[in-house]
Amino acid sequence: MTDKPSSPDSPDEFPTEEELPDNPITVDDIDPFSVDDDDFENIDDFAAAEWKSETTTDERIRTVIDRTTTPKSASDIAETALVSETKARTTLNKLANEGIVKTQQTDSGKLYTRDPEWHLLKQIRRLASSETLVDQIQRVKQEIAEYKDKYDATDPEELLVSDKELDQNDLSDISHWRTAERELSHLRAAYRLKEAKSQASIVTGPGDKQTENQATSSAGNRSPLQ
Repeated sequence: MTDKPSSPDSPDEFPTEEELPDNPITVDDIDPFSVDDDDFENIDDFAAAEWKSETTTDERIRTVIDRTTTPKSASDIAETALVSETKARTTLNKLANEGIVKTQQTDSGKLYTRDPEWHLLKQIRRLASSETLVDQIQRVKQEIAEYKDKYDATDPEELLVSDKELDQNDLSDISHWRTAERELSHLRAAYRLKEAKSQASIVTGPGDKQTENQATSSAGNRSPLQ
């Protein structure tokens, strides 16, 4: 073996010139997948196998239920999550006890869906951690202002029930306008959460006038919610 300077990340031994391949290695020689795609007849089977090899059963169940907006049986969720029905039912019931999953008892058995309140709070917490939260609020407010100016209406419902004859483009705008209104509501809630967490982190001791003045000054600034 040839002598090479060693480092903490280097191998203990290096190949000799005789051991090296005749041709240099290219990108085509490197397989980034841990699953051999020759074992599968179609891309869906390959993707499922790759997902299964890279995640745990609990992770897959959580991923599926997080996207489940209509009640489904444990069997249906198990099939999508690539787990056994017993495992899916056990995990779903546990998540229901934690308030993450909502259950519905029917004649054919128990059905599961994501809890809408928990999902909404999850979205708001995610938005509250965004570095561009204020910019997002301003962007959506501008979008809504443009709809109001374009249709001379205060909200999409007023436009929908008006005497104006609406074409397909107008109906599409109404749909996007509703989405923007909902997004703004979530962004505002996230901003209030972020502000509340910021205020909660301020510890004001006796005689700490500087901190009190800073909080008062901050409260006096124009809020992006307005």
